[in-house]
Amino acid sequence: MFGMTRRQSVIVLALMLGLFLAALEGTVVSTAMPTIVARLGGLEIYSWAFSMYMLGSTATIPIYGRLSDLYGRKRVYFVGVAFFLLGSLLCAQAQSMTQLVLFRGVQGVGAGAVLPVTFTIVGDIFTLKQRARMQGFFSSVWGISSVAGPLIGGFLVDNVAWQWVFYLNLPFGLLAALLVAVALVEPVEEPGQGHVDYVGAALLAGGVLSLLYALLQGGQAYSWSDGRIVGLLVAAAVCFAAFLWREQHVAEPLVPLGMFRDRLFATASAFNFLGGFVVLGTVAYIPLFVQGVLGTSATQAGVTLTPMSLTWGAGSILSGHLVLHFGPRRMTLAGSLCIVLGALLLTRLTASRQQIVAVIAVSIMGLGMGLALTSYLISVQNRVNRALLGVATSSLQFAGQIGNTLGVSLLGAAMAIRLTDGLAALPGGADVDPAAVLDRAGEAALPPAVEAALHDLLASALHPAFLIAFIGALVGLAVAILTPRGTIEQLGAPQPDAEIEAHAAQPNPASPGPFSRASEAKGRE
Repeated sequence: MFGMTRRQSVIVLALMLGLFLAALEGTVVSTAMPTIVARLGGLEIYSWAFSMYMLGSTATIPIYGRLSDLYGRKRVYFVGVAFFLLGSLLCAQAQSMTQLVLFRGVQGVGAGAVLPVTFTIVGDIFTLKQRARMQGFFSSVWGISSVAGPLIGGFLVDNVAWQWVFYLNLPFGLLAALLVAVALVEPVEEPGQGHVDYVGAALLAGGVLSLLYALLQGGQAYSWSDGRIVGLLVAAAVCFAAFLWREQHVAEPLVPLGMFRDRLFATASAFNFLGGFVVLGTVAYIPLFVQGVLGTSATQAGVTLTPMSLTWGAGSILSGHLVLHFGPRRMTLAGSLCIVLGALLLTRLTASRQQIVAVIAVSIMGLGMGLALTSYLISVQNRVNRALLGVATSSLQFAGQIGNTLGVSLLGAAMAIRLTDGLAALPGGADVDPAAVLDRAGEAALPPAVEAALHDLLASALHPAFLIAFIGALVGLAVAILTPRGTIEQLGAPQPDAEIEAHAAQPNPASPGPFSRASEAKGRE
């Protein structure tokens, strides 16, 4: 199909299985987290179960992208899968919320390789038209796995044990690694010349960790004016400033900042950041709303997220076909409008709203993400040459993960502040564990009046988080408007002001430049 060889077909199957892992991780764990909190406790660090995972992946994505350009995609993919499966196994064995948070970090270190390297391999082995159509295949698998994932995960949580939402990763990950080992044959050549900027990576990780901890603890454990919170924010600013300075002066930067002089790459990165902030940030709290506010089960929470996976896949399929004809600007505008509409609906959620409102909202947002992100990915991969394909692809994933990380943390901080204030005002609220409202097994049964008050309080606490997401969606629409006009073929040629003088992270000095993918031979196996 689409002119694929048998070897390419096996590679595609293996990469689909890798995306299956990502789909499960994004929806099954979100669905299971309220139940996990009810069993292990630790609602106060609820968002850290997501943030630690994203911290691990965010800090390592640029490293993996650089390593894949230097040492090949295959080795890096294996390392990522190994860490991801080890983290999954450890998460299933967690005896406390603190352990789960730490083991989610191990998972994140693995996920930092799986997604960007997967899309980089697709960029390596297919031509532009094939690559655009392949998004339909990958999106279909994303949709199928995400349909099965929340439903199976919710069923396991309600009827077996929450640990099995992590055990499910193991067989799929092992099979994906085996197929890649057999089918993916990379050129036999010496490793690329250069090195990874580990100092820059350390500065970036330090900045993200400091900022996250400040957002999670500010207004809760400590006031925003507390010296510890202020110190963390200052440390984050210093780390980020030092990272930017180093990337501008080091010979081989982790993230070549010169690429951001290109308008297409800059808007794609900005939109990936905002998309991760708005959509993936809110997804982490939809199950909390469905279970904690509406009083449903983990299975119902999974049902709420399932349509989003389907519409995301459908939007990506449409984008893969239409972006070749209409260019990325029209597709991203359509996608951003969908995200704005969905985010607006989320701000209307209350304790009395039906579950269908949440379903419609996340479905529309999923469609928008599929339309926009796929268009940007295809366009950017067509614009850069192969020498920087790994860096460019991982940079987009990195921007999305940064947005996701900050989104989950900031939205969680907004929720926690309102929840803490509400509990303080509730008669006897200081003695009430809000996680009890998530315990559908009745192990921590509350008086009906108290439970109803907690439902209303949690709905009120989530409202500012959804409002922040809506504002972020409006900014995303403004970014989409700035996307350059033209077809993918027209945008594949470099603009004069987009050339990078110092070809950082470029293994081959004879290469025509980072934004000259169109000059390369397109014939691939």
